[in-house]
Amino acid sequence: MSLVLQSDHDLSRANTLGLPCVAERYCAPATLDALLEALDLAQRRHWSLTVLGGGSNLILPERLRGLVVQPAMRRWWLEEQGESVLVHAEAAMGWHELVMTLASLGLWGTENLALIPGHCGAAPIQNIGAYGVELSDVLEAVHLVHLDDGREAVLTAADCAFGYRASVFKGALDGRVVITRLVLRLSRTPRPRLGYGDLARRLDAEPSALAVAQAVCAIRREKLPDPEVLGNAGSFFKNPLVSGEHARRLLADHPAMPHFPQPDGRVKLAAGWLIDRSGLKGWREGHFGVHDRQALVLVHFGGGSADELLAFAGEVAARVRECFGVILEREPRMAHE
Repeated sequence: MSLVLQSDHDLSRANTLGLPCVAERYCAPATLDALLEALDLAQRRHWSLTVLGGGSNLILPERLRGLVVQPAMRRWWLEEQGESVLVHAEAAMGWHELVMTLASLGLWGTENLALIPGHCGAAPIQNIGAYGVELSDVLEAVHLVHLDDGREAVLTAADCAFGYRASVFKGALDGRVVITRLVLRLSRTPRPRLGYGDLARRLDAEPSALAVAQAVCAIRREKLPDPEVLGNAGSFFKNPLVSGEHARRLLADHPAMPHFPQPDGRVKLAAGWLIDRSGLKGWREGHFGVHDRQALVLVHFGGGSADELLAFAGEVAARVRECFGVILEREPRMAHE
């Protein structure tokens, strides 16, 4: 067997929250054949299976039983198609590393998604997005393997049922597949999207893709803590969608409230603003807290558990509901969900 299995493997550095977790068994297949071997072994031994990416949107329990598979395929390559370029990126390629490389090559489409942590394989699961752009805007296809029988398949963007922080991978295919490769369609024609936040004010009239990516990085670094320094999973809550009537009532009392009307008549609110105006920015209880610069981020000071984090998050959500009548939904997923 070419696959290397480890027992009682420490995963505390395999999740950006820095939660303590031990995998009963662990492997990091670096090829598709090794991944298929790992899936077959788990099937034959009747082990429960957990697929782990970069751990940037994940809450880990103290112990994961069965087999934890963390794909380690990191190749990427380009396929020229006239003015557009298809980018093939394997699952373990770092998302931010890929974005900055593509931007430096003058390829447009992913530059607004710079500095989002995690691996490429996890990007479609929650349809990552930032500064007015979502992965679904550039995704061409997703290559995957079914966990039960090792069957390979390719989904188009339409097959992925993308929505706001949603996809088929959180629905019908949840826990049933592992993503092995993304195919993105980027352009050599400049197409800056600068209407979100203060991006435009930081850039020249005709910025390069790399300049846009660097500006996004600067903004994010000003607002967000580095998980290498202070454990966090980025945005902990989704921006809530409320009815138009609910939004109008809130705006009557809070005219400065950020709000974004949606095509279906609902209104998207800024979860960070709601948490801040509930008096929680910088609040700490035990081993967890609300970040003092970006209230949408919950931070881990060390020593805490997943149960304590969930209880803390529940208190934050309860305060927002009490103040605004708005229900916040958690964005990071539990590994065993």
